[in-house]
Amino acid sequence: MPFIGLTPFVTLFHWDLPQTLEDEYGGFLSPHIVNHFQDYVELCYKEFGDRVKHWSTLNEPYTFSNFGYAIGSHAPGRCSTWQQLNCTGGDSSTEPYLVTHHLLLAHAAAIKLYKNKYQASQNGVIGITLVSHWFEPLSEEKENKNAALRALDFMFGWFVEPLTSGDYPQSMRSLVGSRLPKFTKEQSELLIGSFDFLGLNYYAGYYASDAPQNNSVYASYTTDAGVNLSSERNGVPIGSKGASEWLNVYPQGIQDLLLYTKKKYHNPVIYITENGVDEFNDPKLSLAEALNDTHRIDYYNRHLHYVQSSIHNGVKVKGFFPWTLLDNFEWSSGYSVRFGITYVDYNDRLKRHPKLSAHWFKSFLKPY
Repeated sequence: MPFIGLTPFVTLFHWDLPQTLEDEYGGFLSPHIVNHFQDYVELCYKEFGDRVKHWSTLNEPYTFSNFGYAIGSHAPGRCSTWQQLNCTGGDSSTEPYLVTHHLLLAHAAAIKLYKNKYQASQNGVIGITLVSHWFEPLSEEKENKNAALRALDFMFGWFVEPLTSGDYPQSMRSLVGSRLPKFTKEQSELLIGSFDFLGLNYYAGYYASDAPQNNSVYASYTTDAGVNLSSERNGVPIGSKGASEWLNVYPQGIQDLLLYTKKKYHNPVIYITENGVDEFNDPKLSLAEALNDTHRIDYYNRHLHYVQSSIHNGVKVKGFFPWTLLDNFEWSSGYSVRFGITYVDYNDRLKRHPKLSAHWFKSFLKPY
């Protein structure tokens, strides 16, 4: 739950589904989740709406759907057995799409409730937080340019297109076919415009190239886009690496993504809700060495430069949240990596020490 000044931004769902709902009907695999989600958010509006003025319904629904139901590395750990990823059951060709469908309907129900019953009296705003990499075509060939656009559709457009047009991207409807659920007319109308702001998490860039159509009998969300992703072109990396294997540092990508969103999705109000880079948790480093995170200062300096440039080009960015204030437990990476601008000593009662990047931010923000 990040803060700006004294105003909290609160996320209502960050993948922490009550186990009883998972046991009872499969959680977000079932349309029953929509009513239960609506009941839950109403309780939050009632109890905290006098203090919370910025709500986000969902954080990174892409991560929840993909890693929970296509790859199986996150809870509830579902995927197709043929992928041999030690999953607890599942179908990577259908379940990610079904879960996303119910996530979007739950979001729309939460938004409708807030706007009809609470927004006027509580004087708050509500949105959704999405994540996307930026995808550069591997070459200027048309096939690779189209592949980069498909990669964006399958990661970002999958969620933002229903919120702006009421349907999934055409590329997804064409490639996924009958495995992609359909919205009713009423559901589409409920989804269109169902946010006051768009939260955007950005970390990394990739090269995208067209992948030959897979004629295998095994379908999966992971291959439906027909795209190969790479962190390098002709042996040259797109950028330096964070500690996390997926984090290819590509600062220009945040500007490209912001301008793309402005043009394609009607110039929404945007908060950069996550942006950051990690380093390995190296127990051999002295405290002084661990606090000397010049790579992180460079990362933020360059990304903020491109955010400022985007604002000058008409993108309505209203806030920026570094990920993160403190080193923390990073999902499947645990404590093996550190994203914080503040060092947490796990061996000394969790004492906190500002890293060089924290001092940099203090100096950077002083004029404001």
